[in-house]
Order: sequence, then C-alpha cells, then structure tokens
Amino acid sequence: GYCYYHMQDFANASNIYGQLTQACPDIDEYKVYHVQSLMKAGMYEEASQVCTTVENSEYTERVMLLQAAISYEQDEVQLARSILDQCSPEAEERQVFEGALFWKEKRHAEAMKMFGDAMNSLGYKADLAYNVALCYYSQKQYGPALKHIAEIIERGVRDHPELSVGALSEGVGGLQARSVGNTAVLKETALVEAFNLKSAIEYMMKNMEAAKD
Repeated sequence: GYCYYHMQDFANASNIYGQLTQACPDIDEYKVYHVQSLMKAGMYEEASQVCTTVENSEYTERVMLLQAAISYEQDEVQLARSILDQCSPEAEERQVFEGALFWKEKRHAEAMKMFGDAMNSLGYKADLAYNVALCYYSQKQYGPALKHIAEIIERGVRDHPELSVGALSEGVGGLQARSVGNTAVLKETALVEAFNLKSAIEYMMKNMEAAKD
C-alpha cells in the first residue's frame, strides 16, 4: 500500500489498505491511510465513510483535517471551513489549509499571507512556494510570481540532479527533451507545476518563445 501510494497509484493503494483494514479492524492507522488513498483516487464518498470508522482519539484531529480536505475537493468550501474551525489553531496543516480555502474563495492576498506564514513556520517547501507564486499570478503580479518560480526551479535542479531537468537524450529525429518520469521526488519539487505556471505567465506577457520553452 505504501509503495503504491508513493508511486501515485492511489487506486491500488486504496485497495491494499482496504484489505488491511478488514484484516486488522482494530488498527485505526490503516484506516487513516485508507482514507488518504481513497481521497487521492477521487473516491470521496468512500473516504468519508471510512472516516466515520476511526475511533482512536489519537487520530481525531487528523481525521477532521481529512474530512475538511474531502469537502474542499468537492467544492464544499463552507463545510470545509466549519470542520477546520473545530481543529486546533496550532495544527501544523491548518495554515496551509486556510490558505487553500482563501484561494478557492478568490481572496488571494489573504491566501498568500497564510502560505507565507506556513513557510516561515515549516521552512521552505516547494509546494508552498508554488502556492505563493500562484497567488501572485492570480493577482496579475507576474514579476513576483516569476521570482518564486525561478527559486523553485533553481532549488529543484540543484537539490535533485538525478532528475536531469532540461537534459537531452537521443530519440527519433535527433535530440529530444529527456523524460524524468512521474516520481514522488518530482512531485515534491513542484517543478512540473512551476514550469507550467511559468509558461502561462510568459504567454500572458505575450512572450511566446519563452512560453514554448
């Protein structure tokens, strides 16, 4: 289940964790992993049902955050916020979640502040930096957005040379951009999202050649 999850094969991960919860019904940790896998697989109704079976109080707040995330993914913003309001203000994921809710409500400046505060608390994270860049983009502040994107790309290339970002390899018809696959490391770097957002900004700025790159 763990391997499938980190390979982003969430359907198989949810299937394995479902089997584990049936074999070991008293281990709530497996139920939490089952919920996460179901949610990632887009099976929100099933994920909600599994949430109700978690009884260990140790996982209460984590389950509430998952329930809020399920509501968020289904665009039930008010329900997500009401669940989030029941969580501890000190919950590590709360600032990030608040930022996501603000962004969905198009309150981009407030969202950006939340993501920035979260980065100050948790340290640099590529996905949070991307969220900040996205907020700038949504406010048509392309310069600051590109600055954050450049840092994401620079860190990703420097910290993960094994991804060979930008490298070329021999292919049909000559040199072609080398595929780096769809790995957990690649997702962690937010490089794909950063490059896509960079292209969108270059397009909006009428810089067509850079957008193609």
